[in-house]
Amino acid sequence: MAAKLVSLIVLLAFLASPPACEGDIICFNGWLRLPIQDPRLCPPGSRSRINGRTRALVPVPRPSGLGLGLGYYNNRSSRSYCPRAEGIVRDAVSKAVAAQPGIGAGLIRLFFHDCFVRGCDASVLLTTTNSNNSDTEREGNPNKNSLRGLEVIDAAKAKIEAACPGRVSCADIIAFAARDASSILSNRRINIRMPGGRYDGRESFANETDQLPGPFSGATVLLSNFEAKGLTSEEMVTLSGAHTIGRARCAFFSSRLSEMDPAFAAKLKAQCNDDNTNVDQEHVTPEVLDKRYYQDVIDGKALFTSDAVLNSAETIKQVTENAKKAGAWERKFERAMENLGKIGVKTKADKGAEIRKVCWKVNN
Repeated sequence: MAAKLVSLIVLLAFLASPPACEGDIICFNGWLRLPIQDPRLCPPGSRSRINGRTRALVPVPRPSGLGLGLGYYNNRSSRSYCPRAEGIVRDAVSKAVAAQPGIGAGLIRLFFHDCFVRGCDASVLLTTTNSNNSDTEREGNPNKNSLRGLEVIDAAKAKIEAACPGRVSCADIIAFAARDASSILSNRRINIRMPGGRYDGRESFANETDQLPGPFSGATVLLSNFEAKGLTSEEMVTLSGAHTIGRARCAFFSSRLSEMDPAFAAKLKAQCNDDNTNVDQEHVTPEVLDKRYYQDVIDGKALFTSDAVLNSAETIKQVTENAKKAGAWERKFERAMENLGKIGVKTKADKGAEIRKVCWKVNN
C-alpha cells in the first residue's frame, strides 16, 4: 500500500510540474522516452525546458581554453615536458581502431561526454572520487554500460606514466585520443589542432550527466545544451555529424520508424530484433567519419529524433552545405572539436585539479 501511495505522489508531482517536452513526454533531458503521449501535458507550442529551466537569457561566454597550448608537452623548459606523450596516445589509438573500428567512434563520444559535464577534466573516467561517491558520471544514464575506449585511455596512460610520471593528464589523453580517432576514421581528411595543458578533476556525479543532449532531444533542447557550453548552433549541427559512425540501440529510434523513409524504415525494423539490438548509425559508410550523415538527414534516414530535427528551417541550410560542399564539414568539424576541447578546462592554478596517476581514481 505504501509503495502505491509513493507512486501516486510521484505521478501527481509529475503531472503538476511544467512539462519538459517537445511533442512527446521526454525526461532526463532527451535520454528516456516515457511510454505516454498526452496533449494535455505537451500542448502545441509548449516551450522546452531543461532541468526545470527555459533557455538562458544571458549568453554564455565562448570557451577560452585559457592555459592550453599546441605542443604543450614538447617544451623542454617546462615541468610538463614529455615529448613522447602524443605519440604514445596515437599508437594506442591506431592499434585499437585497427583491431576494432568501433572503438574510434567510442573515443570521440568519450571526449564529448567528458567535456559536456564539468568541462574537459576526465571526470567521465572516475569510479573513485574525492567525495568517495560511487554514483559517478560512468553510472549516469547516458553513460552506463555504453562508454567505449576506456581501455585505450588506460593503456596510453600506463605507458606515459612509465615514460613521464606525473606530467600528462588523463583529460589530455582523452582529447588526443579523440583527435587521433577522427583522423584515422576519416582516412586523414580530418586533422584537429588539439592543444594540451588540461588538468584532471577530482569529482564526478551521475546526476550531472543530464547536461548531455540525448537521442530524443528536440531542436530547442539541443540548442540550449550547446549554448550552455558556449557553443553555437552551427557547432551543434557540425558535432552532430559524428553520428555518421558508431552503433545505435533500436530503443532510441524504434518509436519513430513511421517518420522515416519507408523502405529504410522497413530495413531497420527487420534488423531490430528487440530494443537492445544495435545497428549502424549510418548505413552507407558506417566506419568512415565523413559527411554522409547529412544526406541521411535530408533523405529522412536519420535515426535519432535529435538527428531528424536538423532538417528544419533553422538548420537545414547548414545541413545541406555540409552534405553537398566537399570539405566544408571536415573543416568545421576540426574547429568545433578544438572548441569543444576548451570547455571548462582546469589548470594547475585551479583548486581541485591534479594530474592523476591512474585515470579511474583520484590521487591520495
